[in-house]
Amino acid sequence: MTTPLEQISVKTVDGAASSLGAFGGKVRLIVNVASACGLTPQYTALEAVYRKYKARGFEVLAFPANEFGAQEPGTDAEIKTFCSTKYDVTFPVFSKIVVKGDGQHPLYAALTSGKDITWNFEKFLVDRDGNVVERFTPDVTPDSEKVIASIEKALGPA
Repeated sequence: MTTPLEQISVKTVDGAASSLGAFGGKVRLIVNVASACGLTPQYTALEAVYRKYKARGFEVLAFPANEFGAQEPGTDAEIKTFCSTKYDVTFPVFSKIVVKGDGQHPLYAALTSGKDITWNFEKFLVDRDGNVVERFTPDVTPDSEKVIASIEKALGPA
C-alpha cells in the first residue's frame, strides 16, 4: 500500500521524475542538505550510515534547500558535483526544493505537519510502510546512537 507521502512527486538531481514510492518497502532517512553549512560535514556520516545499512533495505534521500542562510546557492549540477567529489556521496540526491515558507514543497509540508524545520540537516526517518516514525534535529548527527538505534529498530532483525 502506498501512503500519501510516497505519492508526492519529486525530481532527482538529474531532473528525472521520481517519488518516495520509488523507494517503497525500504527504511528512508530524508534530510534537507546544504553545501555551505557548518553542518555540511554530516554528509560523511550520512554516507557511512547509508553504506552500512543499504543491503538491509535502507536509503538516505537528500533534498538540497537554500532557505537557511542561503547555504545552498548552487544549481542541481553544481550540487551533484559537490556531493560526489567532496563527500563521495552515493545515496540519492534530489533536485533543490523549498523546505520552509513560501513555495514549500509538498514533501516537506507532509513531513513537517505544520511544525517547521529549524535548519539544514534536519532528518526524518520513514519506515518501510511510508510512515514518519522519527524526527531528528540538525544537531543530531546521522551516526549518533539515537539515530542508529532508530534505524535498526525500523529495519528489524538482520
